This record gives sequence, structure tokens and C-alpha cells, in this order.
Amino acid sequence: MTQPVLNIEKLTTSFRVDGAWVPVVRDLSFSIGAGETVAVVGESGSGKSVTALSVMRLLQESQSRIEGRIELEGRDLLALEEKAMQEVRGGDIGMIFQEPMTSLNPVLRIGFQVSEALRRHRNMSPSEAEAETLRLFDLVRIPDAKRRIEEYPHSFSGGMRQRAMIAMALACKPKLLIADEPTTALDVTIQAQILQLIAELQKEIGMAVMFITHDMGVVAEISDRVVVMLRGDKVEEAPVGDLFAAPEHNYTKMLLGAVPKLGALHETSTPRRFPTLDENGAGPEPDNEPDGRGDTILEVRDLTTRFTVHGGLLGRPVGQVHAVEGVSFDIAKGETLALVGESGCGKSTTGRSILQLVQPAGGQVVFEGQDLIKATGGQVRAARRRLQMIFQDPYGSLNPRKTVGAAIAEPMKVHGLKSGFDADLRVGELLQLVGLRPEHALRFPHEFSGGQRQRICIARSLALEPSLIVADESVSALDASIKAQVINLMLDLQKELDLAYLFISHDIAVVERVSHRIAVMLLGEIVEIGPRDEILRNPQHPYTKKLIDAVPIPEPENRRERSGLVADELKSPVRALDWVRPERKLHEVGSGHFVLEY
Repeated sequence: MTQPVLNIEKLTTSFRVDGAWVPVVRDLSFSIGAGETVAVVGESGSGKSVTALSVMRLLQESQSRIEGRIELEGRDLLALEEKAMQEVRGGDIGMIFQEPMTSLNPVLRIGFQVSEALRRHRNMSPSEAEAETLRLFDLVRIPDAKRRIEEYPHSFSGGMRQRAMIAMALACKPKLLIADEPTTALDVTIQAQILQLIAELQKEIGMAVMFITHDMGVVAEISDRVVVMLRGDKVEEAPVGDLFAAPEHNYTKMLLGAVPKLGALHETSTPRRFPTLDENGAGPEPDNEPDGRGDTILEVRDLTTRFTVHGGLLGRPVGQVHAVEGVSFDIAKGETLALVGESGCGKSTTGRSILQLVQPAGGQVVFEGQDLIKATGGQVRAARRRLQMIFQDPYGSLNPRKTVGAAIAEPMKVHGLKSGFDADLRVGELLQLVGLRPEHALRFPHEFSGGQRQRICIARSLALEPSLIVADESVSALDASIKAQVINLMLDLQKELDLAYLFISHDIAVVERVSHRIAVMLLGEIVEIGPRDEILRNPQHPYTKKLIDAVPIPEPENRRERSGLVADELKSPVRALDWVRPERKLHEVGSGHFVLEY
């Protein structure tokens, strides 16, 4: 039998807690062969990332203990001196971390950080390293690479930073690539390209890949074998086809049951709850359909939002970012309109413009009969009682120094609705409404998981009894089963409270679950809008087709062969100061289905 590239035997990793060693990965064994991809899956806290950091020996030695064997092509990594291990990191083993901003040095240019790895591990000259860096940037589809290698990490978007990290990890053509949730924050089209890029490099150099993820759709798309982890233990290992066809452990069944599958709801035009399974294998929850369209509560007409770009020695205006350009739609009571598109298309800016968190340049936002763009500050504040927002990052939107009870009660007190005991009583009711307990009000945000924090943010948004909630990527960072629970909660609340949602997302499989209608955005414009089934089954605009084609299919037997990397450059939304938008119209191609001319 051929020697595996990576062989892990009886790995146990422990951390020192109050003077005692607490194991977080226990007795883990698996191997990865040349050219093979093994997906390590499980939810947050399962031990996936700790396993990767143990392989790289990146855990703090004084506070951690690694036992067992970790072999790279027969070489025991745990027996190496630190200097020898430094040569392995970045050379023989490349790693893509989950959070690119904390992995990149903020005071060094991006290009320098990539070329540094090439000079150190491949002995390239500075000019050779720069040329190879440019090639890698083109490979991972970073537009205008020659200019961008001179920029710093803070000027890159999250998706662009992740692509730079991938370029760095692949620079030295490693024998083993460890990818820790490398596509979690990326749009489906970019995710598809990155997965394709890794697969092509794998074929080219026989690279072994350890792919850490909680996205079972991605697992089906790229892996050969799957290792399932739960609270530090391996509970199942199988070839990917066998695992999806006949999972044995209840936890694996639960993970697969929570996967949103595009095309699963062709028989209904209304949103449906996820059929979730608990860890003990309890049966699927019943479907729950919110009511359809009621009276229109939000009308957006020709909404335009622009940001001025300054440049030159005097910092004068040199152009404008056309973030939102002539956007129009409406939302009815009890309805969910999903706004989908890639990063930078203007989805979040549209949501913030509706709430007047950024000032639009023009258009109308009529909410419950009042034009918010023409409204006074006091009128906008009053309207926000009925118009709330759930932000993407639940931790960033909660004050770490305030208890969650105080955070939920604050809007009620600010608007003079409730105070004292009445406010505390309402906080308890809201926490129960989102599946938490009243006593949780006394805890601080850091004491909750990501999914629980998002539930707290939902409770806070409900405190003022709104009629419309703008949910901005509100489940994008959550594990599959937690995502399913939060989506089910939002659908239950919609039915119970007759809520309307503007659901902003790049995850089309989730959008299918929650929406009545879908609007697709590209470079600040809506290019297609219509009923959910019409958009997903009969897309008309090329961009809509591209988004749908890029969604991972959670069926290994139907894995798609992608031919050739997509290399089309991303267009910039920055225009000259005197630029005038050409007149463009949406044409009706079906009942309520409109497409922008292209």
C-alpha cells in the first residue's frame, strides 16, 4: 500500500484549564493519500480546527498538550525541532485559515506577504517572486492584480482577503493543504471557483487536501472521504458516496438533514421550515407555511446611494461608488423578499439605505405610507420602531459590557414603551419566543454560542413589535443545523406575528427555503425579480443563471465536472463624477417576473 501523505494515529489534544488537562480532541485517527481530499466535518466546538492546528503545531506549548502520532510522508512532525517545523509550515504544508483578516499582517502590503513565502520556501529572487505573486493573484481572480499587490489588507474586502490567503497557501505547491472553512465567507460563484482551483492544483501536483467545513454541499462537491467529528470524537468515517447514501450515526443524519438543497421545494410556492433532526435521531419537524402577500408595507422606487471617492494630494473628489443605482421593489405584509448577489453588489447598502443608516442620493422609500427619505430625524426614529434590522455579525452588534437582557430592553426604554419590571418581564417573554430561557437575560454575550447570539439579536429586533425586519446575512456564519434552527425560528415568528422580511443573502439554497419572491442584484442594480419558483426554475438573466449554477449540489453521485477556471474580471462600481446612468428598463417575462435588459 502507498504511504499516505498525512497519517494521524490516536491524536489527543488537551488544554490546561484551572491547572488540569482537558482533552478537546480524543483518540483521533485517519489518513490522507496523495491527490486525495478528506473532509473533516462537524459543528463549532467539534475539534476540527484544533486538529488542524495540532498538525501544524501552532498551539501554545505552555497551555496545550499533543499526544499520539502525526506523520507527513512518514516523518513524525511531533518529534521535529521548532526550526525544522518552520520549514514544513508554508513549504510542505500550506494552510488557509478561516478568518483572513487576523491571518494577514495589517502593516505589510498583501503582495509582499505572498512573495515572502516564495522567497523563503522556493528561493526565488524578488523579481521572480513578484511575477509569481501576480500569476497567483490572477489565478484566484483578484482583479487589477498589479495595483492590488501594493495595497494593505484593510483595503481588501473579506472575500478578496480570503483569495489572497489562498494564493499564499498555494504559493509553494505544498504536499498537504489544510483548508479551514476557506469558503464560509465567500459568495457561491467565488466558492465554486476556489474549489475548482484547489481541485486543479491537486491534479497538477498530487496535493493531499484536508478540508475542514460544516457545509455538506461543499463536502459532496469536493471530498473523497469524510471524517465526522462531534465534541472531540470521530463518530463516523466513510467514502463520501457511502456517507451521503447511508449515514450510520444519528449526528451525521442530523448534519445531512439540515443541508438546504436547491430545488427541494418545487411542489410549493411558499417558504418551508427545515426538517431538522436532533442528535438522538428524533423525526423531522412538521412543515410550516407562512401566509402569502397582504397589503404593501414597503415601496422602494429608484433608490440610489453613492459614496464619494477622494484622491490626489488635496483629497478632492475624483469619482463615486455607485453602490445602489435605481433600485425599485415592494414588500407586502407577511411576505419575504430575498435580495441575493455577490459581495459588493449593493445588497447590504440597500438595506441600510431603507433604514436611513446611510443617506441615499435619491429615490423614494415609502414605509407604511411615509417617505423616509423626506422624513425628519424624529419621524425616521419613530418609523424604526416598526422597521428593524438583524445584522450579519451577532457578536459585533451586541455590547460586550451589557447583559443580553439590558441589550434587549434598551430599545423599549429609548422609545418609552416599557421600563422597570414591565421591561424585564417583556425581555423574558422575548427570550422564550426565540427559544432561550428568561434567566439568560443576566448573562453577557460572550457566554453564548454564535447561534444563540443571533437568537438574542432576533429577540432585540422584536422588542418594538416591528412589521418589517431587514435581515442582513443573518445566518451566513452559522453551522448548518444552527442555521436551520434560526431559519425555522424566523419562519415561525413570521407566521405568528405576520412579519415581513427583506432577507439579504448570498446563499441561494437558504433563500429558496425562506422567500416568496427573489430579487437578484449586480453592481448596484436589480437585474431580475420575481416569484421564487420562477427565478429558480426559469432564470432569464445570465448572472442569475451563473449564481444558480454555482450552488454546490449535496449529492456526490451528481458531482459536476467544471471545465476551465472562470477568469472574467470583476467590474468596478466606481464611476467618474460626471457619469450618467444610461436608461435601462425591467421587462416583464412572466407573471410578476421582470428582467433587466442586457
